[in-house]
Amino acid sequence: MTTPTETTEENAEDLPPGTTPYYARMHKWIKRAVLVCLVALVIEGAFTLPFMAVYYGYPTLSLTEICSELLKVRYSDDTLECKVPYPAFGPSEGAEGKDTAQDDWGIQPVPKYHRIGFRELVRIHEEREARQAAEQQSSP
Repeated sequence: MTTPTETTEENAEDLPPGTTPYYARMHKWIKRAVLVCLVALVIEGAFTLPFMAVYYGYPTLSLTEICSELLKVRYSDDTLECKVPYPAFGPSEGAEGKDTAQDDWGIQPVPKYHRIGFRELVRIHEEREARQAAEQQSSP
């Protein structure tokens, strides 16, 4: 017949380093909870980009055009474009347009651009192209 102290000594050899028999069950459940959270984060991350792309107008606009339109709206500058592929030693993203942004800068910046709605970038992109076409026709 085995005594409780002999059983815990035998099980202590099977435990991972740094785990005492007293906390073994808690460590097992913490490990499971962390793994579930990591899997959930990976799944969430995998679905975030496709859903955001469709929200902003993916079938009509390419991912590069969506990026460029977001930069133009965010920094109030129609000349900004996303660079693909981005230069390895280029400035940080958005550094070029920071001077043209109409935000209130401070400890907590307050953006002055409106919230972009469902597929609103498509409308903004088409209005910008129409405006540029009208300027080209009227200038010559």
